Amino acid sequence: MSARTVCLLAFALAGAGVPAVPLASPKVADVLIQHATIVDVEAATTRPGQSVALRGEDIVAVGDDASMASRWSAARRIDAGNRYLVPGLWDMHVHFGGGPALIEENKALLPLYVAHGITTVRDASGDLPQQVLQWRGQIASGALEGPRLLTSGAKIEGLEPVWKGTLEVGSEADVDAAIAQLRRDRVDFVKITDSTLKPELFLYAASAARKAGLKASGHIPMALTVEQAVDAGLASIEHLDYAFKAGSREQAAIAADFGAGRIDRAQANQRLDASFDRDTAMSAYRDFARRGVFVTPTLNGGRILDFLDQDDHRHNPYLAYIGPGLRATYAWRVDRAAKATPAQVQARHRQYHQVAAVLPMLQQAGVTIIAGTDAGFLNAFNYPGIGLHQELQLFVREGLTPPQALAAATRAGPAWFGQMDRYGSVEAGKAADLVLLDANPLQDISATESINTVVLRGKVHDRAALDAMLQQVRSKVKAWDAAQGGARVD
Repeated sequence: MSARTVCLLAFALAGAGVPAVPLASPKVADVLIQHATIVDVEAATTRPGQSVALRGEDIVAVGDDASMASRWSAARRIDAGNRYLVPGLWDMHVHFGGGPALIEENKALLPLYVAHGITTVRDASGDLPQQVLQWRGQIASGALEGPRLLTSGAKIEGLEPVWKGTLEVGSEADVDAAIAQLRRDRVDFVKITDSTLKPELFLYAASAARKAGLKASGHIPMALTVEQAVDAGLASIEHLDYAFKAGSREQAAIAADFGAGRIDRAQANQRLDASFDRDTAMSAYRDFARRGVFVTPTLNGGRILDFLDQDDHRHNPYLAYIGPGLRATYAWRVDRAAKATPAQVQARHRQYHQVAAVLPMLQQAGVTIIAGTDAGFLNAFNYPGIGLHQELQLFVREGLTPPQALAAATRAGPAWFGQMDRYGSVEAGKAADLVLLDANPLQDISATESINTVVLRGKVHDRAALDAMLQQVRSKVKAWDAAQGGARVD
């Protein structure tokens, strides 16, 4: 209602002998989304006929269409057409890397996340940690378009590790110095990996991170049990095979034998597979839940490599969004997988299904499952953006319900970071990070791919804008391919 209408109405009422009571003017929002069906992820229910008012980067009001229309005006109104409005998606395990020569190719991945409804990503460290920290600040200030970046900065590793871009530690003093550096970098969490890191220093690093007020995540050394890592302070277990390891009846003995050099990694894995026990696993998983340890399965990356014999991905259309330098980093794992014998290929298939079977066990035990892809450099054909939707579909295929899978991508990330006051639902006071879907993801999780509109920090990207983002990335990749004398992938 305009101010002029309010004045005329007040004048008319006064002329009719009605005391003049000032009428409240509508509140003003930047954006008013109307006729939406809000998806309450926590309750796994929907509320049709809702409007959502956005001001700046905030949701300032949510209510039924009629009441919101009378109380709110906005410079921009969006008719949701009864589509399904969900909180922005989170990919809680991504990587940027491949060396300084690939900085621009990595930067070109940022719009792929936004175009696929992913409004926050957790960078689990690559070999460009300082560049990612810079992007984090630029995105936060509005100088760079991309999803909100949460990053571990440089990972903590042993001396002369396989992985580049690390803080190498060979003593407790080195660990203390690494934690101090990460605090200066204002990292969002700590990532610890086990290429050359001594098991005792892994435990010390996890403990030191916790004492510094930082959550720790990482790869658990074979010479340690999962319980030892959790005791030390590991707050999230990355990759489902580590959770599988916790279900071995002989885990402690296997860890001891590996640590003493009596068995190699292949033998250790064979013994872990043979000694997996459901009761042992459920006891461990209930302990995870009790202690607030989350699990990020990253199923999609493993599935792709384990089944390359069935789909080599050479003609996958998403290759058109990946620069030639990043595509080249895929070769290491692809070549290794191609050398497998038929028996080894069948063993990979069995191993994938054996490990994936623990996913519903974790859910049953009350463990919070986090959606993360492992997408980025090195991890062949695991594409930033679409990879998260594939991960959610695998969650459902392996035993979760669509609401459980959706919660893993909208609520688990904020819960792990202690940010549920700001993210994870569509309600007043939360961040204006939203995705409007054509179909109901509570009924069919593949509906997360049917994106009509993405709202990122209050800025609206309709389908045309999202398509333009994708086209810009394709054009960059085409130019990079041409510069290298390669053919563009269509």
